[in-house]
Amino acid sequence: SGAIAEGVLRLGWEKRPSHVHQLQAAAAVGQMGLVEAYERHFRNHGIGTAQVLLTHQNLTDREQYLNARMTIRELLRLSIVPVINENDTIATAEIKVGDNDTLGAIVACSVEADLLVLLSDIEGLYTADPRKDPAARLIPTVEEVTPEIESLADGKGSELAVGGMGTKLRAAKMVTQRGCDMVITNGARPENLYDIVDGRAVGTRFLGKI
Repeated sequence: SGAIAEGVLRLGWEKRPSHVHQLQAAAAVGQMGLVEAYERHFRNHGIGTAQVLLTHQNLTDREQYLNARMTIRELLRLSIVPVINENDTIATAEIKVGDNDTLGAIVACSVEADLLVLLSDIEGLYTADPRKDPAARLIPTVEEVTPEIESLADGKGSELAVGGMGTKLRAAKMVTQRGCDMVITNGARPENLYDIVDGRAVGTRFLGKI
């Protein structure tokens, strides 16, 4: 969705198109901008990057999954940051992962990550939608993704976004069952990442099952 959003902006379109070939064209254009941005910013810190584009087919085919997993692990061993995205240019409905939350969860499980951080346009999981209910309270810790927790999910916020809190909760359910913690936090505040690494309470943390 990031590639499509960037492509829509670069092409000067007023809104996200609905036709598949237009979406895939936007993804092809936008992917150039995403790669350029990641490479430039990481290079400023002396860090190399690599691009990995995946589809659901790559992740469900055992041989392709293992190959992708080994490639990502080798990049990490070489201290290269893999920038992983869905291959929107070729993905059809049958082979799409569908959203970056799910893709992130699958990759986190495949490399046996300790922590998955999902960035949102709000601080984390609330008792209600904070954009509609001023009495909504942030939930700092979730020990288990129960049906009650899942019922708190609301729709997506941005017109350019795919997914929403529902996909993030499904991602949490996936990774915590593999022993990986997950944090949902506000992507508009980059300093949150430093706080998370330092162990400070930020957003909503889902606890991995040991």
